[in-house]
Amino acid sequence: MTITLDFPETLTIKEKEVKMYLASKLYEAGRLSLGQAANLVGYSKETFMELLSEYQVSLFGYTEDELSNDLKNVANSIG
Repeated sequence: MTITLDFPETLTIKEKEVKMYLASKLYEAGRLSLGQAANLVGYSKETFMELLSEYQVSLFGYTEDELSNDLKNVANSIG
């Protein structure tokens, strides 16, 4: 699929920046896997992971409740 966006000439924005923003937000929303998002921008997974924080996207999509629940499950399985 091809999407064309027209930005005002006064807005200095690079194509790579737009792709990174879009990929990071689609990753955050769970619409793309890490590999798919990195591929969309043309970065390795490692580079994409390093750049996520610049777009306020957590590598780990856990909410506080989900993390707490997982930690309880681990503690219960250990004994």
